Amino acid sequence: MSFDVDEDILQDFLIEAGEILELLQEQLVELENNPDDADLLNAIFRGFHTIKGGAGFMGLKELVDVCHGAENIFDLLRTNQRSVTPELMDVILEGLDTVNDMFQLVQAREPLIPAEPRLLEELARLSQPEGASAPEPEPEPEPEPEPEPEVTTSGSDDEITDEEFEALLDDLHGANGSVTAESPTSTPATASDSDDITDDEFEALLDELHGAKGQPKAPSVAVSASDEITDDEFEAFLDELHGKKGAPSPVESAVSKASEPTKSTPESDEIDDAEFEALLDELQAAKNTNSSNESAAKVEAKATKASPVKDKTEAPKPAPKKVASVPAKANDANKSSAASKKAATPAPQAETTVRVDTARLDDIMNMVGELVLVRNRLVSLGLTSGDEEMSKAVANLDNVTADLQGSVMKTRMQPIKKVFGRFPRVVRDMARSLKKDITLTMEGEDTDLDKNLVEALADPLVHLVRNSVDHGIEMPDAREAAGKPRTGTVILSASQEGDHILLSIKDDGAGMDADKLKSIAISRGVLDEESAARMSDEDAYELIFAPGFSTKTEISDISGRGVGMDVVKTKITQLNGTVKISSEKGVGTVLKITVPLTLAIMPTLMVQLGQQIFALPLAAVNEIFNLDLTKTNIVDGRKTISVRNRAIPLFYLDEWLSKDYIPGKDRTEGHVVIVQIGPQTVGFVVDGLIGQEEVVIKPLGALLHGTPGISGATITSDGSIALIVDIGNLLKRYA
Repeated sequence: MSFDVDEDILQDFLIEAGEILELLQEQLVELENNPDDADLLNAIFRGFHTIKGGAGFMGLKELVDVCHGAENIFDLLRTNQRSVTPELMDVILEGLDTVNDMFQLVQAREPLIPAEPRLLEELARLSQPEGASAPEPEPEPEPEPEPEPEVTTSGSDDEITDEEFEALLDDLHGANGSVTAESPTSTPATASDSDDITDDEFEALLDELHGAKGQPKAPSVAVSASDEITDDEFEAFLDELHGKKGAPSPVESAVSKASEPTKSTPESDEIDDAEFEALLDELQAAKNTNSSNESAAKVEAKATKASPVKDKTEAPKPAPKKVASVPAKANDANKSSAASKKAATPAPQAETTVRVDTARLDDIMNMVGELVLVRNRLVSLGLTSGDEEMSKAVANLDNVTADLQGSVMKTRMQPIKKVFGRFPRVVRDMARSLKKDITLTMEGEDTDLDKNLVEALADPLVHLVRNSVDHGIEMPDAREAAGKPRTGTVILSASQEGDHILLSIKDDGAGMDADKLKSIAISRGVLDEESAARMSDEDAYELIFAPGFSTKTEISDISGRGVGMDVVKTKITQLNGTVKISSEKGVGTVLKITVPLTLAIMPTLMVQLGQQIFALPLAAVNEIFNLDLTKTNIVDGRKTISVRNRAIPLFYLDEWLSKDYIPGKDRTEGHVVIVQIGPQTVGFVVDGLIGQEEVVIKPLGALLHGTPGISGATITSDGSIALIVDIGNLLKRYA
């Protein structure tokens, strides 16, 4: 395939198809729980149909084939010709996975890989109603016999085919060169009520047209036996249609026109289909002039369908005027009704959304970040200037900047439903693989957070949900034996708490056994026996985040390698977030993740080490206090302090980060900042506290990139540069 189509069209297809595919993931899993939901079946059918249509326009045949098979299946499901079964859903979900794979290739502008023949065969098999045999190849259709040429005066068809026109010419000239027929005025009053004219009646009208009453009136118009119409005859038809001469009746006018030589050229040398039909209608109207009133009314009402042509005639008959007045009134009523409906229909609303490239939003966010730095600088100057008017102006600027910052941040926000949407499928597939009965409940899907965070949280949440399904929920028989329902429940929720987002994964499974976790940690060398004996249950639960730690004795394609939860902890820490676990044996487990709303602007605590300023992420700071440094203790070779009867390791931060650090420096008093990263709580001794400040994170240059314990830099309110401390990386490197 090629991607020679317009790039804008391709982008529109990718955006629309991507949204539909995300929605289909949720809808298909929901359908398995509600197989009789007609609205859901129709929505899924429309989804596959829309993707198929777009892919067909783009020439993506491989994508069309899979979507067409799925579409056919859902067409049967919504008409109750098939029923939803787990096996059918397995095939549909496999087809959806194939469509997603092809969609990614389209995004990368790479050639598509056709679906597996087995999948296409399954889709074709399921596209037949239940109980139906495999479809046989359709026989080639036999050519239908051509219908006999037929000339009618039906007003429902405004066009005449070439065959019908040739037949009319044959009837016009007659097969033997001369025709005799009765005058239309002698037609019995018992004319047929049908709108069709018989062959005899039509021939009689044509004979009257050519003066077939005994002798032709004008020898100059010779009746030819050939298949061609003479110029004089053709001009006579045109004169009749364009009203060149007035006449008492259509038939007499047509006869007189045909019997006289053509004197002038009409407006057009060609007769169109509508004009020819109008001529036939007028001829039949003249034929039925002396018939009963009911018959005449029907004929004339039919003639009104050619009203545009009749308007050109100079002397229309009184009878058609009288009959045509009825449909005219009906037309007025219809127009009035249509006008009222149009007035009642509300005007369509203007489009309220617009697509913006995320790169443009990033640029706006960066500019707002720079504005925040300038705001901080002005606030600092306003506090030291002593000018009341300047202080008011700076305070006003501070408020406006804060509002602007919030508004710009909202443009980058996305509902976390974008991440949650994939979990119904994950839980469904794992439950079928593990032969467990599990229900997933999602809450707070409309909670908004930064787009970058939405993407960054996807993988950690997948690991946590898989962990709850695999390790937390018991087998149905074990749950029943424990007095629980056979179906386990996993609750995935999100909520906003201040300037942070709280994510929770809760299950009603077996819970965690702290003693078992400690023994596994000892056997794997993660923990020694003495440390395990002093460890609380809450700290023991945190062992699952240790590298290489797993409660599974056998390695499978789902778990057992001890890398999943370690990845979760590392990723959440990089996002300046925290993970906490609470569990009760036999009741269940709750994992809580706290992350900031955005990564672009971060609240920090500014501290001073010698002459340098450093920023500690405020989310990690628990408390601050002054301490008499002479009242410290040594535990396991480390200096510690006791805070509420709990020993906390104490580190001098300037020893790791300050170039002015003097080894063996005697200190008697200092400021201690207690920080917590996951289960680890430590105290940092600093020389001074500057205060809280919102900063914009700037990446380090190539020379400083990768410096241990430093995640970036920022500009402070006084214009100086401060380095942002990566506490987790710092402890891993030096502690």
